[in-house]
Amino acid sequence: MSNAVLELRNLQRRFVQGGTTLQVLRGAELTVARGEVVALVGPSGAGKSTLLHIAGLLEQPDEGEVRLAGEECGSLNDERRTDLRRSKLGFVYQFHHLLPEFSAEENIIVPQMIAGISKAQASVRAQELLAAMGLAARADHRPGQLSGGEQQRVAIARALANRPALLLADEPTGNLDPDTSEAVFAQFISLARSHGLAALIATHNPALAARMDRTVRLANGVLTTV
Repeated sequence: MSNAVLELRNLQRRFVQGGTTLQVLRGAELTVARGEVVALVGPSGAGKSTLLHIAGLLEQPDEGEVRLAGEECGSLNDERRTDLRRSKLGFVYQFHHLLPEFSAEENIIVPQMIAGISKAQASVRAQELLAAMGLAARADHRPGQLSGGEQQRVAIARALANRPALLLADEPTGNLDPDTSEAVFAQFISLARSHGLAALIATHNPALAARMDRTVRLANGVLTTV
């Protein structure tokens, strides 16, 4: 697929626990195109987080191939993998992991400055993203002064700060009450679509999965289309 952002081919991942080998991925394959939002579902313990970690270049598969924006990543050194995570990937987790001593705006500025953006430019981008998430008035608030839904909105904005090609999310609204989850997810999807991102989002919520472009299920180490 010419507009593929993420390509996973024949992924194998195993762990040894107490002398027993646990095969988590058994030839998992997936392609996510630019502008496509894909739901990743499956039972707890099926390996969804492991798959996301491999897609996000946080760990290596035992076998198989990961291509990000056309670049084969298996033979890359740590420096290049870090560079790709910084420039091509955005991560959103179930817990926001915001820096408590910084304001909402500063939490979005920091990753941009790490990527070499000036503070002035980073501030403009942070303000744009906070406005898009309905948080313009909360820019100077620290995480402890924000609600759970607001904290997660800031985390989503932070994930988009460096204009990634691929957004990876692991239960991004799993820690929120149903009403807040619905509101945050709606903004999340809207922002991802408006940026033309490829997105792979793990969720246990079938209603949220149904609102994405397609759903893949991970079970017994293999990905299948639902």
